[in-house]
Amino acid sequence: MSTPREVTQARWNEPVVMEMGVPGRRGAVFPAAEAEVAAAVGEASSLVPAAMRRRAKPALPEMSEPDVLRHYLHLSQEVLGMMNISLFGTCTMKYNSRLSEQISLRPQMADMHPYQDPRTLQGILEIVHEFDLILRQLSGMDQFVFQAAGGAHAAYTQTAVTRGYFAAKGELEQRNQIITTIQAHPCNPATAATSGFEVITLMLEENGYPSIEALKAALSNRTAALMLNNPDDMGIYNPQIKEWVRLAKEAGALAFYDHANFNGVMSKIRARDLGFDACMFMLHKTFGGPKGGGGPATGAYGCSAELAPFLPKPVVVKDEASGLYDLDYDREMSVGKVREFFGNLHIVMRAYAWARAMGAEGIAEASDISVLANNYMEKRLLAVDGVTKSHPHLDEYRLEMTRYSLEKLKEETGIGVAELSARMVDFGVDAPWLAHEPWLVPEPFTPEAGEMWSKEDIDTWCDVIAQIAKEARENTDHVKAAPHNAAIHAIDGSALDDPARWATTWRAYLKKHGAQARRAAG
Repeated sequence: MSTPREVTQARWNEPVVMEMGVPGRRGAVFPAAEAEVAAAVGEASSLVPAAMRRRAKPALPEMSEPDVLRHYLHLSQEVLGMMNISLFGTCTMKYNSRLSEQISLRPQMADMHPYQDPRTLQGILEIVHEFDLILRQLSGMDQFVFQAAGGAHAAYTQTAVTRGYFAAKGELEQRNQIITTIQAHPCNPATAATSGFEVITLMLEENGYPSIEALKAALSNRTAALMLNNPDDMGIYNPQIKEWVRLAKEAGALAFYDHANFNGVMSKIRARDLGFDACMFMLHKTFGGPKGGGGPATGAYGCSAELAPFLPKPVVVKDEASGLYDLDYDREMSVGKVREFFGNLHIVMRAYAWARAMGAEGIAEASDISVLANNYMEKRLLAVDGVTKSHPHLDEYRLEMTRYSLEKLKEETGIGVAELSARMVDFGVDAPWLAHEPWLVPEPFTPEAGEMWSKEDIDTWCDVIAQIAKEARENTDHVKAAPHNAAIHAIDGSALDDPARWATTWRAYLKKHGAQARRAAG
């Protein structure tokens, strides 16, 4: 172990942008229209219907362009982000190549309109269709759509398709249960409940996954679907998964594979080969698309030919005779739309660029490196006094991530994952994902190296964990007071539970804080 260097963040004490500006200041001043133009079109305000015209000017800060640029540069300097070492687990956070970013900003993508005639969208529709074919190869499914705005939304698409499928068979009233596991991502039971299904959750057993006997006890003629991810966030792969799917299908249910944790098994297994009827991929994670600040995102949803008639519409189709692409809205059994238009196609374009750049061999190699890096990281972390892993009695290698616990360190020093996360900021690395609720492992943290981080990066990250564990025993108060070098130190979070105090918009802030806030805004 080497002692990691600490990093001091820029600290600007920057106001929010709504508190800035001077009346009359502008970033750009537009010239008055030429006389001929004004004569031809009249007053610009006359082009806006009276009912849509503002009665007062918008409450926006009036700033020059340098003011705006400097403000957001300061904010970026105060924020730790993906350009630091970020082993953010259960999300497969990857570097987003500048090439893919530039491609997605080209006018052929950025300036398109969803109501354009499909004949003017041939390039984009071709990319969607070609990427559909790539995902078919990786999954064995027969059709993919990209409307879903993320992983949870793709799970919701599955519940919508499930409803449509059993409604068409006249069995929806009977088949009103969906089975999942306690370690499945929460979007699976949540979307099932949202769609009106009763959720049956299976608990983990000695081997790290529910038993066949528990599944058999849950299955019945009321089961509509089995929804789960494999491997789970503890890195454990259920080797009985084919039997699980067989039993579900034997009971007349559908089987859905949540592929959020695809990184460690991509090119190694295919959902359809395991018997699944449908699966989803997170393009904003596994396939190199950006994931930050809550979006944008895309959950690619794929299914068998039997379920394809129920897919959300429109579906991109290719006329083999002419070679042209079209949007198929004429789908009588479709569940309709799960969101507007076609989905976040700029994320699809990024994912397509990533897949083509990697190629089949690159994707296979990335999967190998991901598993290797995870198990190297495990050796490093388990050497730290106070760190343990989930199901410590299981000696098998874990896949793309492992869930660790600071329970021992917390009991011995009072330092748990909250204090660890805050102190990590002082070393210029991002804190890891902890765990979905409910916490099955006390004081959990779930790092994931993936294929993009170097051995040196992983060593640095593990050195930070080891250093904080050492400090926890030698200078507990120092750790508890962290972060020390960040733009903002430890904050009082009590306002987060008080709806009378917190506000998510400037308008709400002014409403809740009244004249005092208005005076502060100038």
